[in-house]
Amino acid sequence: MSERSGLADLLVVSNRGPFSLVAGPDGSLTPRPGGGGLAPSLVAALAGTSGATWVAAALSDADRQGAAAGAIDSGQDGLSLRLVALEPGVLAAAYDVVANAVLWFVYHGLFDAARRPVFDDGWLGAWEGFGIYNRAFADAVAEAAAPGAVVLVNDYHLSLVGAMLAADRPDLRTVHFSHTPFASAEELAMLPHAAARELMAGMAGFGACGFHSARWERAFRRCASEAGDALPATFVAPLGPDLARLQQVAATPECAERMASLQERLAGRRLLLRSDRIELSKNLLRGLRAFDLLLAQQPQWRGSVVHVIRAYASREGLPEYLAYRSEVEHLAAVVNERWSVGGHEPVVVDVEDDFASTVAALRSYDTLLVNPVRDGMNLVAKEGPALNEVDGMLVLSEQAGAYDELGAEAFGVQPFDVSETARALHEALSLSGSARHERSARLRALALAHPPAEWLQSVLSHARAPGVGGG
Repeated sequence: MSERSGLADLLVVSNRGPFSLVAGPDGSLTPRPGGGGLAPSLVAALAGTSGATWVAAALSDADRQGAAAGAIDSGQDGLSLRLVALEPGVLAAAYDVVANAVLWFVYHGLFDAARRPVFDDGWLGAWEGFGIYNRAFADAVAEAAAPGAVVLVNDYHLSLVGAMLAADRPDLRTVHFSHTPFASAEELAMLPHAAARELMAGMAGFGACGFHSARWERAFRRCASEAGDALPATFVAPLGPDLARLQQVAATPECAERMASLQERLAGRRLLLRSDRIELSKNLLRGLRAFDLLLAQQPQWRGSVVHVIRAYASREGLPEYLAYRSEVEHLAAVVNERWSVGGHEPVVVDVEDDFASTVAALRSYDTLLVNPVRDGMNLVAKEGPALNEVDGMLVLSEQAGAYDELGAEAFGVQPFDVSETARALHEALSLSGSARHERSARLRALALAHPPAEWLQSVLSHARAPGVGGG
């Protein structure tokens, strides 16, 4: 903390924080660590940076109660939590209607242009809510930041905060990091003109903007150039897995139990794994079709490979996601009906959100399939090689940011090409002996090249006052 009591020299900002608050019987509030995702890795990376404050949205009743209390000690190496209370309608408009239902689709190239998007007065009202949401975060940061503080803002939910802080607190050294891809100029042009202009002007207000891949950096620079905005400094900083956290989970009795259960389910068969949210961009349906084609074309794999799909529910408030889950489950049933051998079904869809089970599967896979339509980076593509104990291979979409680093050792696929994906699965499953062992070792080294603490220091080193060093 700064010498000025309660003001932070370093602020990390995101929609969802690393902790949620739980109210005890006496009304006291206790921070409880969140689940997976980026936040736990960042908390570990922040160890040793005294006086950091994390600013996030209040998402529960206990969170909203805590928001009135100001900064809350998380109990984690001096990290405090400051929660932003928002009207439920504002949060729903900003998060569900704008961020998840539109910006996510634009950045990942998911819209069916013949039908969506449709921008009407209702959506334009939601965009106003998105502005109110960003303003609330900007105000919270401005209030909590010491003079000259460093502010790291994460992801597309808070794209407008940069311009707001540049106007209100030009002394702050700000940096925005996009964990998603960035849209092409043609995709960004699908937004209403005023929204697109405000979005790009908001990001231009940051001192610097960072991305996991040079391709997303180039896309952003092109969009900014076509919008006519002053271009902030940009940089690329890939993120690797938090190996210590993964190994800690792997050492638990719960993970050992999941390993034993998994081996019993496999019954000596080989494991083709995918681990994803049930998310449109993750391309589960084409992955299943590729596995179906593999079994059709390569009879030797029938009865000897199990495709375990660990896919937990996501954004089930959006009808597209509910329909997608139904399609995934239906196609899995079709593949099982077609290729079951000796009572063994070749596809297992496991929707339980259980991290110990995920770690057990990552330790055990013969081949890992990561075939997103588009991904900012994809941490699973690195967590798998980092944890795997049986020389597992990786089949990886060329449209994942992680492909920039891992592509030389992965089996690369064009994510829309089911035939190519089926061939890659066959090649990965067929590789054996020293070639497999050596390739797995090289893949692991690449996956571990950028640990979270190194990534965080790289990102923070690019923080600067707006207008300094862009172009």
